[in-house]
Amino acid sequence: MSIIEEEEGLISRLQAFDMSAIESVFDQYNEAIYRYGYRLLGSQDKAEECVAETFSRFLHALKSGKGPKKYVRPYLYRMAHNWITDQYRRAIPEDEGLPEHHASQHDHPEDIVIDNIESQEIRNVLRELPENQRQAVVLKFLEGLGNQEIALAMNKPVGAVKALQHRGLQTIRKKLEVKL
Repeated sequence: MSIIEEEEGLISRLQAFDMSAIESVFDQYNEAIYRYGYRLLGSQDKAEECVAETFSRFLHALKSGKGPKKYVRPYLYRMAHNWITDQYRRAIPEDEGLPEHHASQHDHPEDIVIDNIESQEIRNVLRELPENQRQAVVLKFLEGLGNQEIALAMNKPVGAVKALQHRGLQTIRKKLEVKL
């Protein structure tokens, strides 16, 4: 069975409100949506809220006969992005200053501090990017989505996604060079 056939089967099961399919989608994507929310919002609480709201909206869409038509992952990222955008409109996100990766007992304290500072600087630069560039860069380089999936999530042609990524990376490079 091809990936497309598997996705079509999953979507059919979701549209029928099959609980095992819904649980499978949650299990498969909740951590990725959390990471995406954390990277853009800089807060564990807000990232958890992003996951909860994304899946709540997902369930509501399924119940009302809407939901993904072709691909589940880009649909979820679009929902998460819309919720995050709403958060940016309401208030400037506060960063808790917590690392994305938890330290292990083998890490040196100075390495942990440097990683945290670098993560904070990158988050700050990402916040300064225009919304479309930020979304394209985060989905590609931090979440690992392919350009086709990003295009679906952003509702843009693949060429536009590549251009947004390119401009975003140029801006990040320039801003980080200035800080050095």
